[in-house]
Amino acid sequence: MIFAGLAYAAEAFAQDAGGGGGIGGMFNLGNPMFLMVAMLAIFYFLLIRPQQKRQKEHKQMLSNLQKGDTIFTSGGLRGKITGLDESVITMEIAERVRVKVNWSAVGGLVSKGEAAPEKESVKES
Repeated sequence: MIFAGLAYAAEAFAQDAGGGGGIGGMFNLGNPMFLMVAMLAIFYFLLIRPQQKRQKEHKQMLSNLQKGDTIFTSGGLRGKITGLDESVITMEIAERVRVKVNWSAVGGLVSKGEAAPEKESVKES
């Protein structure tokens, strides 16, 4: 059994050494260089590119924020923007309760302009 494996390996080595030169050898699916390029392409299209797209959308959303918009922070606070500064956003989280948060803490936009109306409580009959 060991000899059969060695014979198979020697035959594969002889084929690569004899006629495997040139460009045709690079596109062999067993070639480590081809596998590395394929893995890099998969990582780019499945991980890197979507992350860059999300970052671009988030940056655009931050640049379009205005007073009156309802936002949420990465810490879980939700409120209406009452003031914008170059590094700090002032938001009202309850009536006459305002907090200042960094721009980097903004997680997303809930609604543009006026705050979304609260759900009416279910009336029991």
